[in-house]
Amino acid sequence: MALTQRLEFRQSQSLVMTPQLMQAIKLLQLSNLDLATFVEDELEKNPLLDRASDNAEPPVAGEATTDRGDSGGDDFGGSESGGEGSDFADGGSGDSFEPGAEDWMHRDLGSRSEIEQTLDTGMENVFPEEPAEAAARAAQDAAPASYTEWGGGASSDEGYNLEAFVAAETSLADRLAEQLAVALTAPSQRMIGQYLIDLVDDAGYLPADLGDAAERLGTTQAEVEAVVAVLQTFDPPGICARSLAECLAIQLRELDRFDPAMQALIENLDLLAKRDITSLRKLCGVDDEDLADMIGEIRHLDPKPGLKFGSSRVQTVVPDVFVRPGPDGGWLVELNSDTLPKVLVNQSYYSELSKTIRKDGDKSYFSDCLQNATWLVRALDQRARTILKVATEIVRQQDGFFTHGVAHLRPLNLKAVADAIQMHESTVSRVTANKYMATNRGTFELKYFFTASIASADGGEAHSAEAVRHHIRQLIDGEEPTAILSDDTIVERLREAGIEIARRTVAKYREAMRIPSSVQRRRDKQSMLGAALTAPADRSRDTAPA
Repeated sequence: MALTQRLEFRQSQSLVMTPQLMQAIKLLQLSNLDLATFVEDELEKNPLLDRASDNAEPPVAGEATTDRGDSGGDDFGGSESGGEGSDFADGGSGDSFEPGAEDWMHRDLGSRSEIEQTLDTGMENVFPEEPAEAAARAAQDAAPASYTEWGGGASSDEGYNLEAFVAAETSLADRLAEQLAVALTAPSQRMIGQYLIDLVDDAGYLPADLGDAAERLGTTQAEVEAVVAVLQTFDPPGICARSLAECLAIQLRELDRFDPAMQALIENLDLLAKRDITSLRKLCGVDDEDLADMIGEIRHLDPKPGLKFGSSRVQTVVPDVFVRPGPDGGWLVELNSDTLPKVLVNQSYYSELSKTIRKDGDKSYFSDCLQNATWLVRALDQRARTILKVATEIVRQQDGFFTHGVAHLRPLNLKAVADAIQMHESTVSRVTANKYMATNRGTFELKYFFTASIASADGGEAHSAEAVRHHIRQLIDGEEPTAILSDDTIVERLREAGIEIARRTVAKYREAMRIPSSVQRRRDKQSMLGAALTAPADRSRDTAPA
């Protein structure tokens, strides 16, 4: 086969991802908080972009203004045609303005006594002060009450920063460092203590293995253990523990409840997690009533004491879409206007600039700013329309959920919604990310309504995975303590309800909902039943006559 060179014309189509198109795609998947941050950055960078509420008409050329601080003496008499400028310069008295009349402002009039001798009267008679001005002058002449009023670091040309006076939230490390400065005096011990404090996690635990700490600090393991023992006496109780058992033991010692029986219970927390009451009773050497009291005391302890300090604030979910019942029995879907950024393009400012700009670089810059501002306004409008379109289709597909509840949630995927609104699946996926819908049944993420389908046992309509999980929870919540449902029994109950599901799927859904197995549920409910039965007997024994 011979290799030759030749020229050919070919016509083809290809998708070119421009920066603006990539940015528009990115806007779809942003949450309302991220979108607000993005718009704020654009408002700072683009001079032609204004907020809708702040977009005011520019002042008309030649219109009088009340701000005279920016006007010099030439501005008053600069109008040669006797128009608005000359009228403004005349003022309200009708006297003509003399250029030399302002020289008295720069004259030295002397001291207060000299002025009073010249006027032959007191200053208070010539320029009487208003009550408010007198009070302000008295406050100004008063002696400063604090050091900061003498011109300390709090005052500056930029004014006070109000955020500096807001009380900051105390972190766990700061709390421990304050106690470390009081508990230890030796510099070496303080250095070890600060190193260990830096290792404490958010829950208040130290790493289980501190073997390399002594080597890094150049000290002995005994010295590190001694400092750890001091740190474990800090507030809150249970801090700086290396395991859950040690954390609970510290708190029990603080309460003076760490007896041998409680120590045996703490050393066998794995049996407590399995609800093996028989083995725990033998190891602790107590009866059922004492063991129940000991377990109750442990439940009142804090397994993560470090979370009391410096915990992050929970951000309230702001819905992007509201769904309300309509007057005709349907549903009204509307966007949350508070989450939609309101920006406009300042066309009048651009038209004024285009008349005065002469440099090519400035013209190119402002042309790009106008193009970016126009694109952003259109992209935000398209984003809002797309969210509303997708949310409306979700409400239409899941009408049973809004009417009857989660048991009537239908299986739904991205392709069904994309085909209905004639969009691509990736667009629907981006729109439903980080978006929330407020309904009469609560606030849900848009992705909540997309669930997998579970086949029907009788060949009818498929069931959604969320509805099946809800059915499993209802079955477990309604079981009797003497008749605990196993996973196989749950499969049979679901098959009777028309849901075809495997046993491993039931186990997977149960573990995802953090529901223990049938063995652990039987032990829990039997122990609760035994405690409920013994409580009346104890009360009757206390009230019996002597």
